[in-house]
Amino acid sequence: MKKYWAICAGLCVVLAFSSCKSKESAYRKAYDKAKAQDAAVTTTETDYDNTPVVTPFVDTPVTDNSSAENTDNVAVRSENLTVVSGSGLKAYSVVVGSFSVKSNAESLVSRLRSQGYDAQLAYNSNRDMYRVVASTYADKASAVQSRTKLRNTYPDAWLLYYGY
Repeated sequence: MKKYWAICAGLCVVLAFSSCKSKESAYRKAYDKAKAQDAAVTTTETDYDNTPVVTPFVDTPVTDNSSAENTDNVAVRSENLTVVSGSGLKAYSVVVGSFSVKSNAESLVSRLRSQGYDAQLAYNSNRDMYRVVASTYADKASAVQSRTKLRNTYPDAWLLYYGY
């Protein structure tokens, strides 16, 4: 009797595993369906030019349009600074560099001075940053004009209002 149970159990196991066998036709159908979808996407993509668009860089100097520019709309930052080297800051200054390492800031100051600017080095203790000031003015219009010229060389130049 145990023999029959063992044979029946073995037969059931064999039938169970043979019925779970995956059919190649099911995989083939899924593959064909995916290929058809890919072909449909590919045909719609061929309507477009897939070459990358390259915009040439044109290095045109910024012209002096300060007379046409409304200086009231120019953004100005205000910071509490301590002058490290230089003759002192006036109300509006043009900052061309910010550094956390003092020697890097001093290097830019010396380069600006060799180019004829009255460059100064100021320290912002709140941000622990050294600001390199290329020029400083009493009025905003002159500072905007100077910033516009300096942006040819220093595109990130910005205006600083130094409230005494």
